[in-house]
This record gives sequence, C-alpha cells and structure tokens, in this order.
Amino acid sequence: MSRPPTIIDVATRAGVSKSLVSMVLRDDPGVSDARRSAVLAAAAELGYRPNRAAAILAGTRTRTVGVIVDDFRNPWFVPLLDGIRDALAPHGLRLTLADTRANAHLDSSPFDDLVSLRVDGVVLAAEGFPDLVVPADTPVVVAGARADVPGELDVVASDEAAGGRLAADHLIGLGHRRIVHVTGSGGPAAVRREGTVARMVASGIAPLVYGDGPTSETTGYEGTRRALRDHPDLTAVFAANDVMAMGAIAAVREAGLRVPEDVSVVGNDETPLAASPLLRLTTVDPHNDEVGRLAVARLIDCIGSSGSESGSGSGSGSAEPIRTLVPPTLVVRSTTAPPRA
Repeated sequence: MSRPPTIIDVATRAGVSKSLVSMVLRDDPGVSDARRSAVLAAAAELGYRPNRAAAILAGTRTRTVGVIVDDFRNPWFVPLLDGIRDALAPHGLRLTLADTRANAHLDSSPFDDLVSLRVDGVVLAAEGFPDLVVPADTPVVVAGARADVPGELDVVASDEAAGGRLAADHLIGLGHRRIVHVTGSGGPAAVRREGTVARMVASGIAPLVYGDGPTSETTGYEGTRRALRDHPDLTAVFAANDVMAMGAIAAVREAGLRVPEDVSVVGNDETPLAASPLLRLTTVDPHNDEVGRLAVARLIDCIGSSGSESGSGSGSGSAEPIRTLVPPTLVVRSTTAPPRA
C-alpha cells in the first residue's frame, strides 16, 4: 500500500463497519471478543496506527497519562517511573512526561503541555508551585510528599517521617550520639527532617541539622563540611537522600576520615547508586515504585469515576481527599558501623 492505511482499510480487511473499528480503537466494552480480535488482527496486518489528532477531535480518550517531574537528574524518579509504567501497562495506557524545567522560560503552568495533549489524567510528582491551578476537567493525583499543592488532591507518598525515624533508630542503635542530619528544603526532605529530629530528641540526643536549598550532592557535601568543622567529634551523618549522601561521603573522605570506621553515613531513596558495589550505601527505601503503582491505581479510579471525558479536577472527586502512605524499610549495607572507641 503506497499510502498509510486508514480506518476504512481496517474495516474492509476485517469485514466490519468503520464505526465498529472506532469502537474497538477506543476500547468500547460493547464489542464482542470475536469482532474485536478481527479488527485488531486487521490493524496489525495493515500496520495501521490510529490518528491521535483525529481521536482528540472525535472526543475520545487518548489513553494517555501525564507525569509532571521537576528534575530528570534526580534518581528519586527512577523507581517511581518504573512503578508508574508497570501499573499503566496492563491497562494499555501510554505515559508522557513533562519536565517543569524544560519550558520554564515560557512562564507557563506545568499542566499546559499535558492538557493541550488531552491526557486522561496527571500524576503530579513535582513541587514548588504555590499558585498551582489544577485543570477542572483533568483528574490529578499527587505522588510523593509535596509542598505547595492544592489540599483537595489525593496524595500517595512514602511515610517520610517514618523513614527519618528508621535512619535515626539505626544510628542510635549502633551507639551513635553525635549525629548530623544533612538535608534540604524540599517537601519530602522536610518531612524526613521532622521524623529524624523528633526521634533524636526523644532519645536525649541534641539534633544537629545542616543544609538548605536543593537536596543535591553539592548541598550534602557543603553541609557535611560545615558540620565536621563545627563538630569534629561527630560520628554519623544521615543525608536526606542518596545523592546528598554521596556528597557527605566525599566531605568525610576529604577530611581524612573513613566511612564507616570514623563516620557512618545513611542515605534515603534506595536509588541504583546506593546498591552499586562502589558505594554500598546504607539507606532508607521509601518504596517509590509502590508509590508510583498506587498513584496510577488511584488515578485510574478517578478517571473511571468521572463518567465522561472530563474529570473532576480533584484526585478523589469527593469532599475529603485520600491520603495513602507507603511504609518505608531500612536497607543496611557497608557505610554504617558502631562509633569508633
């Protein structure tokens, strides 16, 4: 065929009407299994790909879910996106990403591009939008502990406060009493800090907190350098994430100290970096893959309950938003040990 196949070609090959092919392509439940199979087989044989623009004009759902992230460089997103992808696959849903930094120079809402593509729903996995306006006709679910998001949205997140307590308990259990928490100003980091500080205070340990701004390797490095200068007797560092832990380890080694013989280091996020043979980092696993799966499950419920091509604008579409917390776990590797004698 010298031209791209059309929906009419598929209908002719399958021996059905054009309208029935349209019903199959939009996954209409009113089509028999035999006719659905015939249409899909004909489409595969012809190499037919639905015209997405035509589907939008026809008012059908695009079977696409948008995900808004704020920094592709942050490995926190890797397991989250894996979980989202795994949850979308059984439903035949596509994933499209929007990076808030990509079009920052246009001063546009992070939802603009996704809404223009008529996504069926959005997983919001970014923060820093105090004036965020959620589209009224698009279901949205928040993934992760986020600051500055509308309170009416459903949220699926790791229990970050419990993660902070896990890290503190591990270090205290090893016998550490001079513990520094190196952190940043992000939403999840702020919640982890609350859990860590509360546990240290409850254990009679004066909390030492350093760092502000982005939860980056540089912040971890600079915060740990200052902490070592101010408290040369410190024996342990809990970094707000694995990337900051890398910076902390660099600062410890730069000071002529060893990890974990002189200073123990704990991270957070269980990124691929943590398990690498070079690092072998003790870290808190927030199970972000599970956060991604549950966020998609909640979003699909919201899309289904909307009852039309337009959503409620809120995750739950009810008066009370749903909050789901995933319990974290501790993964002990080789960067922690009892304090030096």
